[in-house]
Amino acid sequence: MVSVAILFVSTQPAPALPLTPFRDEVQAQRHCPGDTVVWLDFQRGRYYLKGQQRYARGFNGSFVCRNEARDSGYRRSLLGLR
Repeated sequence: MVSVAILFVSTQPAPALPLTPFRDEVQAQRHCPGDTVVWLDFQRGRYYLKGQQRYARGFNGSFVCRNEARDSGYRRSLLGLR
């Protein structure tokens, strides 16, 4: 008896998890009460914590939950951390 095993390997990256963007920090906090709300800059692909200079600034960003941002591939910005 001959056994044949076929293995399919995909070279495409896994799809990013959906983000839930909010215009208001309070709305975002209600959505993720156990998580930290961050400002996500879509153009730069970075998120900023409260207290950083670029937090809640710009027209191409939104408030999101930090874990959603991380899981979607966005990285933390180190600018303005002290």
